Amino acid sequence: MNNVALSLRQYTSEIANSIRTNPVLQSRWVIAELSDVSERGGHCYMELVEKDDRGMTIARLRGTIWANNFLYKIKPKFEQTTGQKFKSGLKVMLFGSASFHEQYGLSFNITDVDPSFTIGDMERIRREIIETLTLEGVVNCNKMLQMPRVPQRIAIVSAKGAAGYGDFMNQLQSNPMGFKFYTHLFEATMQGETTSKSVMKALNDIEMTIDLWDCVVIIRGGGATSDLNGFDNLELARRVATFSLPVVVGIGHERDRTVLDDIANIRVKTPTAAAEWLIMCAQQTLDQTLALANQVARYVKDRMLGVSKQLSHIEGAIPIIAKQQIIKSKSNLAAIASALPYMTKNRILSANRTIDALARDVQHNAIGKISAAQTYLKTMSDALANAAPKAIANQDKRLKSLENIVEALSPQKTLRRGFSLTKVNGKTVKSVGQLADNDVITTYLADGQITSVVNNK
Repeated sequence: MNNVALSLRQYTSEIANSIRTNPVLQSRWVIAELSDVSERGGHCYMELVEKDDRGMTIARLRGTIWANNFLYKIKPKFEQTTGQKFKSGLKVMLFGSASFHEQYGLSFNITDVDPSFTIGDMERIRREIIETLTLEGVVNCNKMLQMPRVPQRIAIVSAKGAAGYGDFMNQLQSNPMGFKFYTHLFEATMQGETTSKSVMKALNDIEMTIDLWDCVVIIRGGGATSDLNGFDNLELARRVATFSLPVVVGIGHERDRTVLDDIANIRVKTPTAAAEWLIMCAQQTLDQTLALANQVARYVKDRMLGVSKQLSHIEGAIPIIAKQQIIKSKSNLAAIASALPYMTKNRILSANRTIDALARDVQHNAIGKISAAQTYLKTMSDALANAAPKAIANQDKRLKSLENIVEALSPQKTLRRGFSLTKVNGKTVKSVGQLADNDVITTYLADGQITSVVNNK
Protein backbone atom coordinates (compact mmCIF):
# COMPACT_ATOMS: atom_id res chain seq x y z
CA MET A 1 0.00 0.00 0.00
CA ASN A 2 1.39 3.33 -1.14
CA ASN A 3 0.90 5.97 1.56
CA VAL A 4 2.60 8.81 -0.32
CA ALA A 5 0.15 11.65 -0.67
CA LEU A 6 -0.52 13.02 -4.17
CA SER A 7 -1.53 16.51 -5.13
CA LEU A 8 -4.96 16.84 -6.66
CA ARG A 9 -3.41 17.56 -10.05
CA GLN A 10 -1.24 14.42 -9.77
CA TYR A 11 -4.28 12.37 -8.77
CA THR A 12 -6.43 13.67 -11.64
CA SER A 13 -3.55 13.11 -14.04
CA GLU A 14 -3.46 9.46 -12.96
CA ILE A 15 -7.20 9.21 -13.66
CA ALA A 16 -6.72 10.79 -17.08
CA ASN A 17 -3.86 8.42 -17.94
CA SER A 18 -5.89 5.40 -16.80
CA ILE A 19 -8.83 6.39 -18.97
CA ARG A 20 -6.64 7.29 -21.95
CA THR A 21 -4.79 3.95 -21.87
CA ASN A 22 -7.84 1.77 -21.29
CA PRO A 23 -8.85 0.29 -24.68
CA VAL A 24 -12.39 -0.39 -23.45
CA LEU A 25 -12.97 3.35 -23.06
CA GLN A 26 -11.38 4.46 -26.33
CA SER A 27 -12.84 4.49 -29.86
CA ARG A 28 -16.18 2.95 -28.87
CA TRP A 29 -19.73 3.19 -30.15
CA VAL A 30 -22.06 4.35 -27.35
CA ILE A 31 -25.86 4.50 -27.44
CA ALA A 32 -27.34 7.40 -25.49
CA GLU A 33 -29.99 10.06 -25.54
CA LEU A 34 -29.10 13.69 -26.20
CA SER A 35 -29.99 16.30 -23.61
CA ASP A 36 -29.18 20.04 -23.30
CA VAL A 37 -27.58 20.22 -26.73
CA SER A 38 -26.05 23.63 -27.42
CA GLU A 39 -23.67 25.05 -30.02
CA ARG A 40 -21.04 27.63 -29.09
CA GLY A 41 -18.21 28.83 -31.28
CA GLY A 42 -18.82 25.98 -33.70
CA HIS A 43 -18.36 23.37 -30.96
CA CYS A 44 -21.31 21.25 -29.82
CA TYR A 45 -21.87 20.53 -26.13
CA MET A 46 -24.43 18.17 -24.64
CA GLU A 47 -25.36 15.74 -21.93
CA LEU A 48 -25.63 12.05 -22.77
CA VAL A 49 -28.32 10.29 -20.72
CA GLU A 50 -29.80 6.83 -20.37
CA LYS A 51 -33.26 6.14 -18.92
CA ASP A 52 -35.01 3.13 -17.49
CA ASP A 53 -38.42 1.80 -18.51
CA ARG A 54 -40.12 4.44 -16.37
CA GLY A 55 -38.30 7.23 -18.18
CA MET A 56 -36.06 8.10 -15.24
CA THR A 57 -32.40 8.97 -15.85
CA ILE A 58 -30.03 6.24 -14.66
CA ALA A 59 -26.78 7.41 -16.29
CA ARG A 60 -25.37 10.76 -17.41
CA LEU A 61 -22.14 11.89 -19.09
CA ARG A 62 -20.97 15.15 -20.61
CA GLY A 63 -20.35 14.99 -24.36
CA THR A 64 -18.35 17.21 -26.70
CA ILE A 65 -18.01 17.47 -30.47
CA TRP A 66 -15.24 19.84 -31.58
CA ALA A 67 -15.97 22.28 -34.38
CA ASN A 68 -13.90 20.58 -37.09
CA ASN A 69 -15.94 17.37 -36.66
CA PHE A 70 -19.31 18.93 -35.88
CA LEU A 71 -19.54 21.59 -38.59
CA TYR A 72 -18.05 19.69 -41.51
CA LYS A 73 -18.91 16.08 -40.77
CA ILE A 74 -21.41 15.12 -38.07
CA LYS A 75 -23.94 17.97 -38.37
CA PRO A 76 -24.45 17.88 -42.18
CA LYS A 77 -24.43 14.08 -42.19
CA PHE A 78 -27.01 13.84 -39.42
CA GLU A 79 -29.38 16.53 -40.74
CA GLN A 80 -29.24 15.31 -44.33
CA THR A 81 -29.95 11.70 -43.32
CA THR A 82 -32.61 12.27 -40.64
CA GLY A 83 -34.21 15.48 -41.89
CA GLN A 84 -33.95 17.07 -38.43
CA LYS A 85 -31.48 19.00 -36.34
CA PHE A 86 -29.02 17.45 -33.91
CA LYS A 87 -31.03 18.31 -30.79
CA SER A 88 -32.11 17.24 -27.34
CA GLY A 89 -34.46 14.28 -26.99
CA LEU A 90 -32.96 12.19 -29.77
CA LYS A 91 -31.55 8.74 -29.19
CA VAL A 92 -28.27 8.36 -31.10
CA MET A 93 -25.30 6.06 -31.56
CA LEU A 94 -22.09 8.05 -31.09
CA PHE A 95 -18.47 7.08 -31.80
CA GLY A 96 -15.79 8.54 -29.56
CA SER A 97 -13.44 8.15 -26.63
CA ALA A 98 -13.57 8.89 -22.92
CA SER A 99 -11.44 11.80 -21.76
CA PHE A 100 -10.71 13.20 -18.32
CA HIS A 101 -9.61 16.80 -17.91
CA GLU A 102 -8.03 17.95 -14.67
CA GLN A 103 -10.36 20.99 -14.48
CA TYR A 104 -13.45 20.00 -16.45
CA GLY A 105 -13.76 16.37 -15.40
CA LEU A 106 -14.95 13.36 -17.39
CA SER A 107 -16.42 13.75 -20.89
CA PHE A 108 -16.98 11.78 -24.06
CA ASN A 109 -15.24 13.27 -27.12
CA ILE A 110 -17.36 12.40 -30.16
CA THR A 111 -15.91 11.98 -33.64
CA ASP A 112 -18.78 10.28 -35.52
CA VAL A 113 -22.51 9.51 -35.30
CA ASP A 114 -24.79 6.83 -36.73
CA PRO A 115 -27.92 8.69 -38.03
CA SER A 116 -30.07 5.55 -37.86
CA PHE A 117 -30.64 6.25 -34.15
CA THR A 118 -32.79 9.34 -34.65
CA ILE A 119 -35.73 8.84 -32.36
CA GLY A 120 -34.85 9.15 -28.71
CA ASP A 121 -36.73 7.62 -25.83
CA MET A 122 -38.01 11.03 -24.77
CA GLU A 123 -39.60 11.64 -28.16
CA ARG A 124 -40.92 8.08 -28.29
CA ILE A 125 -42.58 8.42 -24.89
CA ARG A 126 -44.16 11.73 -25.85
CA ARG A 127 -45.39 10.32 -29.15
CA GLU A 128 -46.95 7.31 -27.44
CA ILE A 129 -48.69 9.54 -24.86
CA ILE A 130 -50.11 11.78 -27.59
CA GLU A 131 -51.27 8.73 -29.57
CA THR A 132 -52.99 7.28 -26.49
CA LEU A 133 -54.81 10.56 -25.73
CA THR A 134 -55.78 10.86 -29.38
CA LEU A 135 -57.32 7.37 -29.35
CA GLU A 136 -59.20 8.30 -26.16
CA GLY A 137 -60.51 11.41 -27.92
CA VAL A 138 -59.27 13.86 -25.27
CA VAL A 139 -56.00 15.18 -26.72
CA ASN A 140 -57.57 18.53 -27.77
CA CYS A 141 -60.16 18.92 -24.96
CA ASN A 142 -58.25 21.61 -23.05
CA LYS A 143 -57.30 23.45 -26.24
CA MET A 144 -61.01 23.77 -27.08
CA LEU A 145 -61.93 25.48 -23.78
CA GLN A 146 -62.76 29.18 -24.09
CA MET A 147 -60.18 31.31 -22.30
CA PRO A 148 -61.73 34.41 -20.62
CA ARG A 149 -60.94 37.67 -22.42
CA VAL A 150 -59.14 38.95 -19.32
CA PRO A 151 -58.03 36.06 -17.10
CA GLN A 152 -57.31 37.71 -13.73
CA ARG A 153 -57.99 34.96 -11.18
CA ILE A 154 -54.98 32.68 -11.60
CA ALA A 155 -54.39 29.30 -9.94
CA ILE A 156 -50.62 28.70 -10.07
CA VAL A 157 -48.95 25.27 -9.98
CA SER A 158 -45.25 25.68 -9.18
CA ALA A 159 -42.59 25.07 -6.55
CA LYS A 160 -42.62 27.54 -3.67
CA GLY A 161 -39.46 29.63 -3.67
CA ALA A 162 -38.49 28.57 -7.20
CA ALA A 163 -36.88 31.22 -9.37
CA GLY A 164 -39.43 30.65 -12.13
CA TYR A 165 -42.32 31.29 -9.74
CA GLY A 166 -40.59 34.41 -8.44
CA ASP A 167 -40.02 35.71 -11.98
CA PHE A 168 -43.68 35.05 -12.82
CA MET A 169 -45.03 36.89 -9.78
CA ASN A 170 -42.62 39.81 -10.16
CA GLN A 171 -43.56 40.23 -13.82
CA LEU A 172 -47.29 39.98 -13.04
CA GLN A 173 -47.35 42.31 -10.04
CA SER A 174 -45.06 44.99 -11.45
CA ASN A 175 -46.83 45.35 -14.81
CA PRO A 176 -46.57 49.00 -15.96
CA MET A 177 -50.34 49.41 -16.44
CA GLY A 178 -51.10 48.37 -12.87
CA PHE A 179 -53.48 45.58 -13.88
CA LYS A 180 -54.78 43.68 -10.86
CA PHE A 181 -54.38 39.89 -10.78
CA TYR A 182 -55.61 37.57 -8.04
CA THR A 183 -53.28 34.59 -7.62
CA HIS A 184 -52.83 31.61 -5.36
CA LEU A 185 -49.97 29.10 -5.36
CA PHE A 186 -50.85 25.41 -5.31
CA GLU A 187 -47.43 24.10 -4.42
CA ALA A 188 -46.00 21.11 -6.31
CA THR A 189 -42.67 19.38 -6.89
CA MET A 190 -41.47 20.39 -10.34
CA GLN A 191 -38.62 17.93 -10.90
CA GLY A 192 -37.74 14.39 -9.95
CA GLU A 193 -39.71 11.19 -9.64
CA THR A 194 -42.64 12.74 -7.76
CA THR A 195 -43.28 15.52 -10.29
CA SER A 196 -46.32 14.02 -12.03
CA LYS A 197 -48.08 12.94 -8.81
CA SER A 198 -47.38 16.27 -7.13
CA VAL A 199 -48.74 18.30 -10.07
CA MET A 200 -51.85 16.09 -10.27
CA LYS A 201 -52.47 16.65 -6.55
CA ALA A 202 -52.24 20.41 -7.09
CA LEU A 203 -54.76 20.15 -9.94
CA ASN A 204 -57.10 18.16 -7.68
CA ASP A 205 -56.83 20.88 -5.03
CA ILE A 206 -57.64 23.53 -7.64
CA GLU A 207 -60.71 21.58 -8.73
CA MET A 208 -62.08 21.78 -5.18
CA THR A 209 -62.35 25.59 -5.61
CA ILE A 210 -62.72 25.68 -9.39
CA ASP A 211 -65.34 28.46 -9.42
CA LEU A 212 -62.74 30.86 -7.97
CA TRP A 213 -60.36 30.68 -10.96
CA ASP A 214 -60.29 31.79 -14.59
CA CYS A 215 -57.39 29.54 -15.59
CA VAL A 216 -54.49 27.42 -14.33
CA VAL A 217 -50.83 28.31 -14.92
CA ILE A 218 -48.23 25.52 -14.64
CA ILE A 219 -44.75 27.06 -14.53
CA ARG A 220 -41.19 25.89 -13.93
CA GLY A 221 -37.93 27.68 -14.53
CA GLY A 222 -35.12 26.37 -16.70
CA GLY A 223 -32.71 23.60 -15.85
CA ALA A 224 -31.44 20.41 -17.37
CA THR A 225 -33.78 19.04 -20.02
CA SER A 226 -33.57 15.63 -18.38
CA ASP A 227 -35.16 17.15 -15.26
CA LEU A 228 -38.38 17.63 -17.25
CA ASN A 229 -39.01 13.89 -17.56
CA GLY A 230 -41.71 14.00 -14.90
CA PHE A 231 -43.95 16.07 -17.18
CA ASP A 232 -43.90 13.38 -19.90
CA ASN A 233 -46.34 11.21 -17.97
CA LEU A 234 -49.54 9.69 -19.36
CA GLU A 235 -51.70 10.17 -16.24
CA LEU A 236 -50.59 13.79 -15.82
CA ALA A 237 -51.13 14.49 -19.52
CA ARG A 238 -54.63 12.98 -19.37
CA ARG A 239 -55.44 15.08 -16.26
CA VAL A 240 -54.34 18.30 -17.97
CA ALA A 241 -56.08 17.44 -21.25
CA THR A 242 -59.41 16.83 -19.49
CA PHE A 243 -59.13 19.61 -16.88
CA SER A 244 -62.22 21.84 -16.84
CA LEU A 245 -60.25 25.12 -16.74
CA PRO A 246 -57.95 26.40 -19.51
CA VAL A 247 -54.34 25.52 -18.70
CA VAL A 248 -51.34 27.76 -19.51
CA VAL A 249 -48.00 25.92 -19.56
CA GLY A 250 -44.64 27.69 -19.18
CA ILE A 251 -42.08 24.98 -18.45
CA GLY A 252 -38.34 25.35 -19.02
CA HIS A 253 -36.65 27.39 -21.72
CA GLU A 254 -37.57 28.00 -25.34
CA ARG A 255 -35.72 24.88 -26.51
CA ASP A 256 -37.52 22.61 -24.01
CA ARG A 257 -40.78 20.86 -24.85
CA THR A 258 -42.94 18.36 -22.95
CA VAL A 259 -46.21 16.57 -23.63
CA LEU A 260 -48.04 19.25 -21.64
CA ASP A 261 -46.94 21.84 -24.19
CA ASP A 262 -48.82 19.91 -26.89
CA ILE A 263 -52.12 19.47 -25.03
CA ALA A 264 -52.48 22.64 -22.93
CA ASN A 265 -54.76 25.52 -23.92
CA ILE A 266 -51.82 27.95 -24.14
CA ARG A 267 -48.10 27.13 -24.38
CA VAL A 268 -45.48 29.79 -23.65
CA LYS A 269 -41.69 29.55 -23.41
CA THR A 270 -41.02 30.47 -19.78
CA PRO A 271 -42.75 31.53 -16.53
CA THR A 272 -41.99 35.15 -17.39
CA ALA A 273 -43.60 34.66 -20.79
CA ALA A 274 -46.70 33.25 -19.05
CA ALA A 275 -47.01 36.45 -17.00
CA GLU A 276 -46.43 38.56 -20.11
CA TRP A 277 -49.21 36.65 -21.90
CA LEU A 278 -51.69 37.36 -19.08
CA ILE A 279 -50.70 41.04 -19.07
CA MET A 280 -51.07 41.13 -22.85
CA CYS A 281 -54.66 39.79 -22.58
CA ALA A 282 -55.54 42.61 -20.19
CA GLN A 283 -53.71 45.18 -22.31
CA GLN A 284 -55.44 44.09 -25.52
CA THR A 285 -58.86 44.29 -23.87
CA LEU A 286 -58.04 47.73 -22.44
CA ASP A 287 -56.81 48.91 -25.85
CA GLN A 288 -59.98 47.62 -27.52
CA THR A 289 -62.15 49.29 -24.87
CA LEU A 290 -60.30 52.60 -25.25
CA ALA A 291 -60.51 52.33 -29.03
CA LEU A 292 -64.27 51.77 -28.82
CA ALA A 293 -64.62 54.66 -26.37
CA ASN A 294 -62.65 56.93 -28.72
CA GLN A 295 -64.73 55.74 -31.64
CA VAL A 296 -67.94 56.51 -29.76
CA ALA A 297 -66.58 59.92 -28.75
CA ARG A 298 -65.64 60.72 -32.35
CA TYR A 299 -69.05 59.55 -33.57
CA VAL A 300 -70.89 61.67 -30.98
CA LYS A 301 -68.69 64.66 -31.79
CA ASP A 302 -69.33 64.28 -35.54
CA ARG A 303 -73.06 63.86 -34.96
CA MET A 304 -73.19 66.91 -32.71
CA LEU A 305 -71.25 68.95 -35.27
CA GLY A 306 -73.58 67.82 -38.04
CA VAL A 307 -76.69 68.58 -35.99
CA SER A 308 -75.26 71.95 -35.00
CA LYS A 309 -74.65 72.84 -38.67
CA GLN A 310 -78.14 71.63 -39.54
CA LEU A 311 -79.69 73.74 -36.77
CA SER A 312 -77.69 76.77 -37.88
CA HIS A 313 -78.93 76.28 -41.44
CA ILE A 314 -82.53 75.91 -40.26
CA GLU A 315 -82.19 78.93 -37.96
CA GLY A 316 -80.94 81.03 -40.87
CA ALA A 317 -83.69 79.79 -43.18
CA ILE A 318 -86.62 80.42 -40.78
CA PRO A 319 -86.89 84.25 -41.35
CA ILE A 320 -86.73 83.83 -45.12
CA ILE A 321 -89.34 81.06 -45.16
CA ALA A 322 -91.61 83.01 -42.80
CA LYS A 323 -91.34 86.15 -44.93
CA GLN A 324 -92.15 84.16 -48.08
CA GLN A 325 -95.16 82.55 -46.41
CA ILE A 326 -96.45 85.92 -45.20
CA ILE A 327 -96.12 87.46 -48.69
CA LYS A 328 -97.88 84.46 -50.24
CA SER A 329 -100.68 84.59 -47.66
CA LYS A 330 -101.18 88.34 -48.20
CA SER A 331 -101.38 87.80 -51.94
CA ASN A 332 -103.97 85.03 -51.52
CA LEU A 333 -106.03 87.17 -49.14
CA ALA A 334 -105.96 90.12 -51.52
CA ALA A 335 -107.16 87.94 -54.39
CA ILE A 336 -109.95 86.52 -52.27
CA ALA A 337 -110.96 90.00 -51.07
CA SER A 338 -111.16 91.37 -54.63
CA ALA A 339 -113.24 88.43 -55.87
CA LEU A 340 -115.57 88.31 -52.85
CA PRO A 341 -118.19 91.00 -54.01
CA TYR A 342 -118.69 89.33 -57.40
CA MET A 343 -118.91 85.87 -55.86
CA THR A 344 -121.45 87.08 -53.25
CA LYS A 345 -123.69 88.75 -55.88
CA ASN A 346 -123.72 85.66 -58.09
CA ARG A 347 -124.46 83.39 -55.15
CA ILE A 348 -127.41 85.62 -54.08
CA LEU A 349 -128.90 85.64 -57.61
CA SER A 350 -128.55 81.89 -57.87
CA ALA A 351 -130.16 81.42 -54.46
CA ASN A 352 -133.12 83.66 -55.41
CA ARG A 353 -133.75 81.63 -58.56
CA THR A 354 -133.64 78.43 -56.55
CA ILE A 355 -136.11 79.82 -53.97
CA ASP A 356 -138.59 80.92 -56.65
CA ALA A 357 -138.49 77.49 -58.24
CA LEU A 358 -138.99 75.79 -54.90
CA ALA A 359 -141.91 78.07 -54.06
CA ARG A 360 -143.67 77.14 -57.28
CA ASP A 361 -143.10 73.45 -56.66
CA VAL A 362 -144.33 73.69 -53.09
CA GLN A 363 -147.49 75.51 -54.16
CA HIS A 364 -148.17 73.01 -56.92
CA ASN A 365 -147.63 69.95 -54.78
CA ALA A 366 -148.98 71.22 -51.48
CA ILE A 367 -152.65 70.27 -52.11
CA GLY A 368 -151.84 66.69 -53.19
CA LYS A 369 -149.37 66.25 -50.39
CA ILE A 370 -151.82 67.52 -47.78
CA SER A 371 -154.60 65.22 -49.04
CA ALA A 372 -152.33 62.17 -49.04
CA ALA A 373 -151.00 63.06 -45.61
CA GLN A 374 -154.54 63.36 -44.23
CA THR A 375 -155.43 59.92 -45.58
CA TYR A 376 -152.22 58.40 -44.16
CA LEU A 377 -152.83 60.06 -40.78
CA LYS A 378 -156.35 58.63 -40.64
CA THR A 379 -155.04 55.13 -41.41
CA MET A 380 -152.26 55.40 -38.86
CA SER A 381 -154.66 56.75 -36.24
CA ASP A 382 -156.92 53.75 -36.65
CA ALA A 383 -153.96 51.33 -36.58
CA LEU A 384 -152.51 52.94 -33.45
CA ALA A 385 -155.85 52.77 -31.71
CA ASN A 386 -155.94 48.99 -32.27
CA ALA A 387 -152.24 48.22 -31.79
CA ALA A 388 -151.47 50.35 -28.76
CA PRO A 389 -152.99 48.09 -26.08
CA LYS A 390 -151.39 44.97 -27.57
CA ALA A 391 -147.96 46.66 -27.86
CA ILE A 392 -148.20 47.94 -24.31
CA ALA A 393 -149.01 44.43 -23.06
CA ASN A 394 -146.06 42.92 -24.99
CA GLN A 395 -143.67 45.56 -23.73
CA ASP A 396 -144.91 45.01 -20.19
CA LYS A 397 -144.11 41.28 -20.45
CA ARG A 398 -140.69 42.04 -21.99
CA LEU A 399 -139.86 44.53 -19.21
CA LYS A 400 -140.93 41.96 -16.59
CA SER A 401 -138.64 39.34 -18.18
CA LEU A 402 -135.72 41.76 -18.35
CA GLU A 403 -136.34 42.74 -14.72
CA ASN A 404 -136.10 39.07 -13.68
CA ILE A 405 -132.85 38.63 -15.69
CA VAL A 406 -131.33 41.81 -14.26
CA GLU A 407 -132.25 40.76 -10.75
CA ALA A 408 -130.74 37.29 -11.30
CA LEU A 409 -127.51 38.80 -12.66
CA SER A 410 -127.24 41.68 -10.22
CA PRO A 411 -123.92 41.95 -8.29
CA GLN A 412 -125.74 41.92 -4.99
CA LYS A 413 -127.41 38.60 -5.71
CA THR A 414 -124.08 37.20 -7.00
CA LEU A 415 -122.42 38.30 -3.75
CA ARG A 416 -125.14 36.58 -1.69
CA ARG A 417 -124.29 33.31 -3.46
CA GLY A 418 -120.77 33.43 -1.88
CA PHE A 419 -118.88 35.32 -4.58
CA SER A 420 -116.87 38.52 -4.04
CA LEU A 421 -115.84 41.50 -6.20
CA THR A 422 -112.36 43.06 -5.99
CA LYS A 423 -111.46 46.57 -7.20
CA VAL A 424 -108.24 48.54 -7.34
CA ASN A 425 -108.27 52.29 -7.94
CA GLY A 426 -112.02 51.99 -8.70
CA LYS A 427 -111.45 49.40 -11.46
CA THR A 428 -112.65 45.79 -11.27
CA VAL A 429 -109.73 43.33 -10.98
CA LYS A 430 -110.00 40.70 -13.74
CA SER A 431 -106.38 39.51 -13.81
CA VAL A 432 -103.43 39.14 -11.38
CA GLY A 433 -101.41 41.13 -13.89
CA GLN A 434 -103.41 44.27 -12.91
CA LEU A 435 -101.94 44.16 -9.41
CA ALA A 436 -98.54 45.08 -8.04
CA ASP A 437 -96.99 44.67 -4.62
CA ASN A 438 -98.35 47.19 -2.03
CA ASP A 439 -101.48 47.98 -4.13
CA VAL A 440 -104.57 48.76 -1.94
CA ILE A 441 -107.54 46.65 -3.04
CA THR A 442 -111.22 46.64 -1.93
CA THR A 443 -113.14 43.34 -1.76
CA TYR A 444 -116.97 43.58 -1.82
CA LEU A 445 -119.04 40.87 -0.05
CA ALA A 446 -122.79 40.46 0.36
CA ASP A 447 -122.80 42.13 3.78
CA GLY A 448 -119.97 44.66 3.44
CA GLN A 449 -116.50 45.38 2.04
CA ILE A 450 -112.84 44.70 3.02
CA THR A 451 -109.76 46.81 2.27
CA SER A 452 -106.43 44.90 1.80
CA VAL A 453 -102.81 45.50 0.74
CA VAL A 454 -101.11 43.20 -1.80
CA ASN A 455 -98.02 41.56 -0.21
CA ASN A 456 -97.39 38.82 -2.76
CA LYS A 457 -98.94 37.76 -6.03
